[in-house]
Amino acid sequence: MNAATAPSGPGTGAAAPVLAAGCVLWRPAVSGHPGDSAGIEVAVIHRPKWDDWSHPKGKRKRGETAEECALREVLEETGHRCALGARLPTVRYTASGRPKVVDYWAARALSGTFAPTREVDALLWLPPAEARARLTRPQDRALLDALPVPPAHR
Repeated sequence: MNAATAPSGPGTGAAAPVLAAGCVLWRPAVSGHPGDSAGIEVAVIHRPKWDDWSHPKGKRKRGETAEECALREVLEETGHRCALGARLPTVRYTASGRPKVVDYWAARALSGTFAPTREVDALLWLPPAEARARLTRPQDRALLDALPVPPAHR
């Protein structure tokens, strides 16, 4: 029996995965960002606890769908309401000895204002190439690479 076919759950010794969701949040580019060929800016957030730059994401609450979690986490961490767009790759990794599964979407920022908190102390809107360079983890850069270029910012 391998890991893919091994039973999991209560009594098997396997830890249930932590379920989470998030977004690659974007908006039409604001003037002043030269060389932005995509015509968009992407939000990257700084988390002081980890001293990293990432996309907004967080753990799902009991009974919450992945989509509801993604919308809530974007609002909590960035202060922005958003509209979910294309589904992006799911990210899987181990955190604190437990498997973690994070579902992601592209999301257009609709309205809102960022206010720093203890969890997220900075938000930057950057052209995709600058956002890619700022992101700390390779899997976050891969999500940005998977972001479809929005058609004419409907």
